Amino acid sequence: MAREYAVIPDENVPIPPEAYSFEGFLRWTESDSFPETGRIDFLAGDVEVEMSPEDLHTHGVVKTAMALTLGNLIYDTGLGDLYLDSSRLTSRPAGLSSEPDLFLVLRETLDTGRARFVPTRKGRSGSVEGAPDLVVEIMSDSSVQKDTLRLPRLYARAGVPELWIADCRGDRVRFEIHTLLENGYAVIEADADGWVRSPLLGRSFRLVRWTAPPFPWRYRLEHRD
Repeated sequence: MAREYAVIPDENVPIPPEAYSFEGFLRWTESDSFPETGRIDFLAGDVEVEMSPEDLHTHGVVKTAMALTLGNLIYDTGLGDLYLDSSRLTSRPAGLSSEPDLFLVLRETLDTGRARFVPTRKGRSGSVEGAPDLVVEIMSDSSVQKDTLRLPRLYARAGVPELWIADCRGDRVRFEIHTLLENGYAVIEADADGWVRSPLLGRSFRLVRWTAPPFPWRYRLEHRD
């Protein structure tokens, strides 16, 4: 039974009562009353709302850097597609409907039916249902608990093989790759130079940051075989 509980930091977003059930939440996302901005997730009976804009220098440009690298790798090889910015992921087994910062769906995953495109009532492909191959979450001040505790449990329950978490808010960049095991995710240890191996993509990655005035920070997701 769904709980009528919502985490709404500093916002006044009216949530219809039916949105506290999974199917009711999905119907709300397709309605005219669903907000056009912000991130609103359904997490196993809870509705979490984040309407604050992304921090430009510890979130927005980080997402851009990661999307550029991953997008080029995936498109150049024809392996699949990368989705970001209001792209919705749903999983009925996990009771999850979220908008990750980035997620990747390989062609093979679509061919086997582990993930599929779900059309909206207007006939467009509105979301991906099932288990994408890779999800990326970039931490912000308002999402620490969700990104490190609640979402990993639900992504594991959904069967997402790989979860990447980046935290660029502090003095040092934190970049982790988590691989799905039988009992949940395990963090893959980085080497002395910060390189972390992705079992899914068969490459090693590291997220680097440097100053480049007048911009406070610049980022690059580096990769090697």
